[in-house]
Amino acid sequence: MLPAQMGPPAKPPSPSCPLQSLRSGRPPQAPGVGLAGTWGRGRPLPDSGSGTRTPAPRPRAAASARGASGAARAATAAARAASEPRGTSFTDTMMAAPWNFMRIVHCSKTVLSQGVQIGGITSDFGHAWSRTITSSFAAKPPTSNTVELLGKSYPRDDYCNVTEKILSKVGKNLHNQRYHPLWLVKERIKDHFYKQYIGRFGTPLFSVYDALSPVVTVEQNFDSLLIPQDHPSRRKRDNYYMNRTHMLRAHTSAHQWDLMHSGLDAFLVVGDVYRRDTIDSSHSPVFHQMEGVRLFSNHELFSNIRDGESFQLFEQGHRTAHKQEMHTMEAVRLVEFNLKQVLTKLVTHLFGDGLEIRWVDCYFPFTHPSFEMEINFQGEWMEVLGCGVMEQKLVNSAGAEEKIGWAFGLGLERLAMILYDIPDIRLFWSEDERFLKQFTVSHVNQKVQFQPLSKYPPLINDISFWLPSEKYSENDFYDLVRTIGGDVVEKVVLIDEFTHPKTKKVSHCYRITYRHLERTLTQVEVHRLHQAIEESAVQELGVEGRF
Repeated sequence: MLPAQMGPPAKPPSPSCPLQSLRSGRPPQAPGVGLAGTWGRGRPLPDSGSGTRTPAPRPRAAASARGASGAARAATAAARAASEPRGTSFTDTMMAAPWNFMRIVHCSKTVLSQGVQIGGITSDFGHAWSRTITSSFAAKPPTSNTVELLGKSYPRDDYCNVTEKILSKVGKNLHNQRYHPLWLVKERIKDHFYKQYIGRFGTPLFSVYDALSPVVTVEQNFDSLLIPQDHPSRRKRDNYYMNRTHMLRAHTSAHQWDLMHSGLDAFLVVGDVYRRDTIDSSHSPVFHQMEGVRLFSNHELFSNIRDGESFQLFEQGHRTAHKQEMHTMEAVRLVEFNLKQVLTKLVTHLFGDGLEIRWVDCYFPFTHPSFEMEINFQGEWMEVLGCGVMEQKLVNSAGAEEKIGWAFGLGLERLAMILYDIPDIRLFWSEDERFLKQFTVSHVNQKVQFQPLSKYPPLINDISFWLPSEKYSENDFYDLVRTIGGDVVEKVVLIDEFTHPKTKKVSHCYRITYRHLERTLTQVEVHRLHQAIEESAVQELGVEGRF
């Protein structure tokens, strides 16, 4: 994310009640939290109800039996809703990470070849090579017209762009592998929520879902979250599509509608998400998110407020920068106060007391008002999550018309890299015992300081080519490099762009850094990989090589 251009955080007000400053113009801050400045998120989207549903009756879980017991009652309905092919359904948080997606690939043109083992890291060569490539890179016959994944078949069509390299990551579920650093972060957050928020009968208020299928419908991923049809986040070059109706989820928010519709009022969703992106030490096309949702009835929100019975959740008003048209200011302020208080307690639990926090106003299609949280960690302001008051159209469409709520999203990799000082996102996929054994702890809150493995020397090669006249995006090239080079590729950077003065043809030059995580690469190995990338770029992307 780009850093917010702001000064130091403002001192937080400390009213005895969030409604004390009701007419002050801005909601009160959670304890220890300052509100600082604003940061735009690009053009605002039209305030439309695209993708909303006609409210339908739903089995509302009783308030006295939420959390663990609520999960038990809703599990069957939620699992069925998550697995149904129909569409149902919030950023390095995936409410808080920008959707800088790109790329187009036609699966019908891709052929698969045998994985090539390079010192413990498998490189999947999914392209047809020219005669200059050795027989080790020979292509297999074209694959079938379906994508087989997690026991189901999905017919390929012209929108299919998922690669075998990406499909090989599905089902790994790093967040559920005991003593993996992502599992530790998930368990620390889950443990905090279980202990801090208890339901009426002593059961945890929040249910946790960490094994929902990553294959969702387009409607679940976009429509149910009010994301307009023309929104850039839907682009084929930015997502992994199985076909025109199914895709690998781009955020855990894809399950939000289903779980609310099943009757849940408080839940956490954890899982792997998939987005086409650049290649460097902090970006991966597969990463992991956690999403939280909390809904409130009129009684739940105002019961502890003096004269609370005189306040209401809804009104027929106007949308402003601080509230939605159907929400009362009193309700929005209390929901926002609760949200920021919950998240402040969470990051304090993770990072310790004395943490400096600030909130940045931002924009998301599925919340309003919306915020990003930044923390001052080791002298640097870092964004860690996104959140906001849920759009009431979304809540209503899931059948919870009588409730108001908040939602947040965060990235597990980002938190783990900060907490454990892990320098390279590729390490999360390592099976090296020297890495994994460092996170074998006696309890999840035990402090861990990652000790770097020996850093082997990099080998750097450049590649330049003339772009085709149309249908080229950088993410096409990045996916091709990932498929061929796998985790041996540390970084790819566009270092030069040249437009010919006469022909107006455009040339790109990329610098590829190769570095093995476990041993020193040889020039011969890297030359073979680089040559394979050159040949495949010509055949798959239609570029004209300048090799």
